[in-house]
Amino acid sequence: MKRLALAAYRIRGLLYLPAVIVLVAIALTSGISFGDGVRQLRSLVALCAIVVFAITLVLALVGPRLLPTLDAKTVTSPVRGRWQALNSPASNVPSHGIRMYGQTYAIDLIADPLDRPRPVFGEGSAMRHPNDYPAFGEPVFAMIDGVVVRASGWRRDHRSRSTLLAVLYLMVEGAVRELGGPGFILGNHVIIRAADGTHAAIAHLQRHSVSVRVGETVAAGQQIGRCGNSGNSSEPHVHAQLMDRRSLLTAQGIPMAFADIVIDDSPERIDGLPKNGEHLTVAVRDSRVR
Repeated sequence: MKRLALAAYRIRGLLYLPAVIVLVAIALTSGISFGDGVRQLRSLVALCAIVVFAITLVLALVGPRLLPTLDAKTVTSPVRGRWQALNSPASNVPSHGIRMYGQTYAIDLIADPLDRPRPVFGEGSAMRHPNDYPAFGEPVFAMIDGVVVRASGWRRDHRSRSTLLAVLYLMVEGAVRELGGPGFILGNHVIIRAADGTHAAIAHLQRHSVSVRVGETVAAGQQIGRCGNSGNSSEPHVHAQLMDRRSLLTAQGIPMAFADIVIDDSPERIDGLPKNGEHLTVAVRDSRVR
């Protein structure tokens, strides 16, 4: 029974998206007049979609209690220099508020170098150009050795969402993007599969910056692209996560730790993750840019 419940929990994304699309389509066509037969069919389809949507909610609540406890896997940091952590699993799990798309232990990293200030949220333009942010265009690196199983780099880099009203607009954007599937949420991204089946995903990359292709073998620390502001992103940053399979719709997240990093002003290097608001620093000379 537990195995069946876990299998159902894994495919909840495959059930959730079609149900949402159907419900949105029905809502948008609610003002159109149909014949009796079509109305009855429409009502039946709506009822089925509501039932499926309710099932996905129950699975989302119950499923996590059945998941095994996993040890963190140590990987190479995807960034170099000084970056601030947001939505970190070192502070909360699930780090992004949901476990969908393998994001349970994902982390967001925002470049915050001491010699170039990052724009302050709420000040200035509500939708700044991504070039205003020090993260935009910074090199991004593979976290693990493995084979590239997905590489997407065609989506545009949009402007930031730098005020509360702009973030509310982003939330509406996100709901629309979700109808297109997880690829539109992650924006430009790369997924790498290790020999042990672990998959590393890095998202929100700069348009046309992805420098690896599907089927290519890469090494941890190899440059795979540049930081952008594609997908569901409020400002240029790097989204990084580990998961147990390639499909974002069925993957479960895996805990991770970045190897040999410095957190804030600590004199020691550790294997770990910064908490929300903390900074990690990785020396640029330690990277292997290829």
